[in-house]
Amino acid sequence: MSEQKSRPPQDRPWESGWAPDTTRAPGTRRLWLAGTLALATITACVTAITVMDREAGEQENRAAEPTTLGSSAPGGLISFATPSEGGAEKAGADRAHPTPTPTGSAPTAAPSPTPRKKTPKPPTASPAPSKSPKPPSSSGISIRAVNWSDRYWRVRDGYVRLDQVGSGSEQREDATFQRVAGLSDSSCYSFTTADGRYLRHRSFVLVANRNDGSSLFRQDATFCPRVWSRSGTLTLESVNYPGRFLRHRNFQLRLDPFENSHQYYADASFEIVSGLD
Repeated sequence: MSEQKSRPPQDRPWESGWAPDTTRAPGTRRLWLAGTLALATITACVTAITVMDREAGEQENRAAEPTTLGSSAPGGLISFATPSEGGAEKAGADRAHPTPTPTGSAPTAAPSPTPRKKTPKPPTASPAPSKSPKPPSSSGISIRAVNWSDRYWRVRDGYVRLDQVGSGSEQREDATFQRVAGLSDSSCYSFTTADGRYLRHRSFVLVANRNDGSSLFRQDATFCPRVWSRSGTLTLESVNYPGRFLRHRNFQLRLDPFENSHQYYADASFEIVSGLD
């Protein structure tokens, strides 16, 4: 066989009628297109990076610059005033300072209103009623219980009891006393019987004794009126035993410590009426 094969002529077109261009190297157009695309891509990236850097620089400059709050600025922004050349202004410098010394005469202070007196309330823990302003009377009186309106103070066998008083003159005389100025305190009361004895407490029991002139007797025979409840009633407090009041218990007159109870109020409240004799 011959070593040389038959080759088609180079100038013969293909069956489709197209003949390859033999004047240039194969693949040159693709290389140009690829190079152009790469150059465009690089240019776009550089441009984007440049724009982003410029915007970031502008934002930093804006954040660093102090701004003044204007009428169009949104609420809540803080404005930084430019400091003056003479130094920082003191707070409140734009306000008028008061004159250290008055230019005219000082105004006269208005008198304070007189406080009103409060109505006293009944004691809750310890009694504190006010003293009666009425002066002691020297006329004959009788003392009647508030919660036993038919019983009166009466001296019987030397003791003062709460008894029903009949029509007999002796019983009525034993239930009639003289109210005089207190032996220990003239603003308080002392009570005497028809035969000149004084009512005093002894071992906290009310009895009728002769005045022995001692300081102890004068204190035992002095009682200060206290007003607790309704008008016309009173309670008698001991001078030498504050907080102890005359009350009846089992119809016996005694000096008992205060109790914040309705029963105590009733037993320790009395009415002074005209003498029975």
